[in-house]
Amino acid sequence: MRERQAEFAALDADVLVVTFETGPVARAYMDETQLPWPIVVDPDRSLYHAYGMMSARWIDLYGPRVVWLYLKLMFRGGRVRMPTGDTSQLGGDVIVDPQGIVRLHHVADGPAGRPEIESLLQHIRPKTSSRADLK
Repeated sequence: MRERQAEFAALDADVLVVTFETGPVARAYMDETQLPWPIVVDPDRSLYHAYGMMSARWIDLYGPRVVWLYLKLMFRGGRVRMPTGDTSQLGGDVIVDPQGIVRLHHVADGPAGRPEIESLLQHIRPKTSSRADLK
């Protein structure tokens, strides 16, 4: 997402990162990732649960999709680090428009279950009317 940060900014989209980790773990994450967006700590996971982000199944955490995700990361020169905290907590992506209407609600089914960045941007970009819309 960071690679496409300028596109989010050009669309006047605010990004908010939510984590359930607290204290040194949250600080280490912020320091390591250097994310340009604000981070909110949700230690009791009320926001996660409100959006249906519960615990993942074993196969979702250690199955072929996750192995493939980590292999791609390593081939690109990325570093795989040992996870900390509750690795079974599902995450997701939620897009809320300026009127407070949820336009996208995606619950990940594991570490590899996230939408493509282009898909997120499509939900944010203004819709252009087509000739079919005018009929």
